[in-house]
Amino acid sequence: MDKPGPAIGELVRYYRRKNGNRKQTVIAGLCGITERYLSLIETGKKTPSTELLGRLATELGVPVSALLDESVPASENTNPGTAGPSVAAALMGYGPPRSSPPLSPAVLRERVEDAWRLWQDSRERFTEADKVLPELVADVEHAARVHRAGNDAAARRDVLRTAADLYGLLRSYCRRNGRLDLALMVADRAIRAAEDADDPIRIAAAQWNLGHVLLSQPGAADEAQEVALHAAEELRQGPATDEAAAMRGALELVAVVADAMQQRWWNARQRLEDKAAPLADRTGEGNPMWTVFGPTNVGLHALSIEMLAGEAADGLRLADQVDTSLMPSRERRFTFGLDVARCYDLRREDASVLVHLLDLEQLAPEDLQRSLLARDMIIGLQRRVRPTYQRQVTALAERLGFLP
Repeated sequence: MDKPGPAIGELVRYYRRKNGNRKQTVIAGLCGITERYLSLIETGKKTPSTELLGRLATELGVPVSALLDESVPASENTNPGTAGPSVAAALMGYGPPRSSPPLSPAVLRERVEDAWRLWQDSRERFTEADKVLPELVADVEHAARVHRAGNDAAARRDVLRTAADLYGLLRSYCRRNGRLDLALMVADRAIRAAEDADDPIRIAAAQWNLGHVLLSQPGAADEAQEVALHAAEELRQGPATDEAAAMRGALELVAVVADAMQQRWWNARQRLEDKAAPLADRTGEGNPMWTVFGPTNVGLHALSIEMLAGEAADGLRLADQVDTSLMPSRERRFTFGLDVARCYDLRREDASVLVHLLDLEQLAPEDLQRSLLARDMIIGLQRRVRPTYQRQVTALAERLGFLP
């Protein structure tokens, strides 16, 4: 059989899940093999015989040729998380009519800030966000519609500012759930709300959000950089406040990531050193417009550049200089830990990879479950790890849903 085992195993797993999400036990029994043997096939450790391949194809409801395709279907590479249906419905305006008087701007502001704190600090932030976001979206959008047609200019501006902040949270929520379509939609809404509120800082924050959405779109890194640098320049021409400086720094980090994604390593390092770092030194640690900009975040981006460049030793050296314990964002601490794990993964230091992944499971299990990089590292560990660690790796994969 001339096709590589891992490709066949990945396709068996893909069609088993796609066509009814059937258990390994069931498929294995119908094909006359053990569940353990089927697991070894799916993880690339065993290659099925031609006869067994035919039985697997029959039970999975696909032609044998489908299991011999070298490329896993695109849908296998999508983010395992999905945005909550009620959140998506609220964003589409499918909720119940909101004929009652709107909540006050102060109440809405408090609720949005509470939601942001939950999003940045909760260990199970996706589950918690699914509970609070639908009603919050409905209430904020109802208030924005009412005040747009009202005569209270101050209340209108306050509500639009709050709406812009909420859409920023929703951008992160939708992007992390793999709904880039909704992320782009709410990023645009954030820009419109900020512009209607005539709030330069929030306009810049909305452009920062749009930049992050574009970074997630294949081939759009340069567009993300253009959006971010244009917004940074607009701020530079305005009042020279610390808040504006911090927001400019956050926008420079978007441009840094864009350079790194385009493998312009020198540009990324220089922009980080010449543009972002001085602004971070000026403003200190903070969380302006929920961007978590400051010297620590600059250090995290320095690590990310080296990780993306494959310079694992330099990345780990930089990681030793970063203390994320006081960062207000659990997500940023998670990203730091994931980048460190990836550096060890590049060096094939499997025990260190496993230790960091287990730490990340304790820090943010739902983020780990939604991370394609984590999934790839865990699957890689399963294929090559020493027997000493095999049980722990398999148990972690099962807990995260990467295996049945």
